[in-house]
Amino acid sequence: MARKTGSHSDITGPRVRAAALKLFAAHGFAAVSMRQIAAEVGVQAGALYLYTPDKQSLLFDLMRDHMQDVLNAWAAEEKPEGPVKELEAFSRFHIRFHLGRPEEVFISYMELRNLEPDNFEALGAMRRTYEGVLEDILTRGQDEGLFDVDDVKLTTLALIAMLNGVTSWYKPDGRLSLARVEAIYSDMAGKSVRMPRWKERQRKAEATQIA
Repeated sequence: MARKTGSHSDITGPRVRAAALKLFAAHGFAAVSMRQIAAEVGVQAGALYLYTPDKQSLLFDLMRDHMQDVLNAWAAEEKPEGPVKELEAFSRFHIRFHLGRPEEVFISYMELRNLEPDNFEALGAMRRTYEGVLEDILTRGQDEGLFDVDDVKLTTLALIAMLNGVTSWYKPDGRLSLARVEAIYSDMAGKSVRMPRWKERQRKAEATQIA
């Protein structure tokens, strides 16, 4: 018996996800219909529901899997010792990982408002886990007198926003190499939190007086 057009056998998860990712990033979640996703995949609209319950599930799956990939990749990274080197490593990792995934980055931040409450909370927990990595680095740097941070949480969000910005302008054939961009941004991240020399001298003088 001939296979019917749009049958489940013709639909693969990666094709549906790739189509949804492309369309969500280009037009926004609210503007994209399941019919458009089906047309991009090349199947009848009804066939998509054999793969996913609805458009919301597709969005959440894309965002959840992206965050899980980030967490897994960071866990596999070799970590240097000390907050200063760790901040540099984190900055370089974040840029390197996300530059190859500009659509995922765009959706992860621009489409949060379109997640249903349960999905929003689940994704938020994953994001807080990742943000917690940087918060821990900054906190330890603060405790060791290496960093001068007024608000760790706010600084964490500001640094991640800065690092995310690279995905909006970087071109592989542009003026700067990826390695150079990583070096410049990691240096900026370090300088933005490093203890000023005058404060460092002041703290050492105060410690000497107390001793």
